[in-house]
Amino acid sequence: MALRRFLLPPLLLLLCGPVIADEANLVVDTKTMHHKVMCGYQGWFRCAGDSSGQGWRHWSRDGRNLNSKTVTVEMWPDLSGFDDDEKYPATGFTDADGNPAELFSSVHPKTVDRHFQWMQQYGIDGVFLQRFLVELNSPSLNQVLANVRQSANKSGRTFGICYDLSGMSKDKLFESLVADWKKLVDEQQVTRDPRYLHHNNKPVLFIWGFYSDRFGPELAERIVEFFKNDPKYGVTLIGGCEWWWRTEKNPEWSNVFRKFDIISPWNPGNSTTINGERHAATGSWKDDLTEAQRAGMEYLPVIYPGFGWTNLVGEKGAKNDLPRLKGDFYWRQFSSAADLGIDMAYVAMFDEVDEATAIFKVTNSPPRPGHFVTYEGLPSDWYLRLTGEGTKLIRGELQNQITIPIKP
Repeated sequence: MALRRFLLPPLLLLLCGPVIADEANLVVDTKTMHHKVMCGYQGWFRCAGDSSGQGWRHWSRDGRNLNSKTVTVEMWPDLSGFDDDEKYPATGFTDADGNPAELFSSVHPKTVDRHFQWMQQYGIDGVFLQRFLVELNSPSLNQVLANVRQSANKSGRTFGICYDLSGMSKDKLFESLVADWKKLVDEQQVTRDPRYLHHNNKPVLFIWGFYSDRFGPELAERIVEFFKNDPKYGVTLIGGCEWWWRTEKNPEWSNVFRKFDIISPWNPGNSTTINGERHAATGSWKDDLTEAQRAGMEYLPVIYPGFGWTNLVGEKGAKNDLPRLKGDFYWRQFSSAADLGIDMAYVAMFDEVDEATAIFKVTNSPPRPGHFVTYEGLPSDWYLRLTGEGTKLIRGELQNQITIPIKP
């Protein structure tokens, strides 16, 4: 099988080393969002003993300690098949055999490779790598980006950047956002990467956090204006915003919400009751799609597999739990999107065990002590498989049906 070496930007080669890819597996078209399902990729997990020096970041609220009182994740990843050098002992927890439980770090290149190999294996197109403005000073943020770039090239997946504006002060937000994007474009040449996602002949940039109660419409307008129209740094802009955007009462914000290239209302936590069970609310999607098209935008629905954050926020968070219903919760959203003729979707998220939205491999035998959500006895790759099937549905390769088309 023929192999070829990619001619990558010099900085990427410096960060990642030469990338060798199998031509036959480079199947994902990077030129369009159409017929794609992209997953959010947090990449924010750190472990005591990894190269970041940040301790148990995002596994625990205390970077120096990880135990049942400090743990913040709702699910425990399945590390069967991982190599020894990818696994970090979580000494506050024990497995069924009484051995220390283990976790992974997102700064380990081999682990990010493994995640992208799963995407390739199960037919998942790629990811939007989350980049948090409040963490731009963390060196490990760029290491994770380097890992994702290398892994996307190896696996033939595509990737884009998703800025998360959460927690950033309003007076520094615009300058920080623009300065970082310029660095990524000019110094790291991220948009010249052969695996970077484009749409309508421009690189795609996802900016998440357009909420009318977080900052004013003037700042939002300034962000949209720069990223849509700057002659050098302009992009196809995806705006991640409040799910009720269409009925926003503030007329200036209402105007902003109709200026994105692609609008992506954030739906996790938005639920309804169907036949006595809680499901993701998709009843607004038809009118959202119509209004987006009227405004000259495309529509990117957010699909999520369930939700839970008891370990993150405490027992009070249990009222927000949305059980997965063995995949029915997830699949109904794919079916709803396909029923409306929507040909792109965003899955939240690939790896977020913090709020129980992960679709990657999670164990049904979590360690002790503590409480963790499982995949209800289903195979650890069940949601990877469902995402692959959902991608086929969005592409029009499967006949639409409300029930899951495959067996565990």
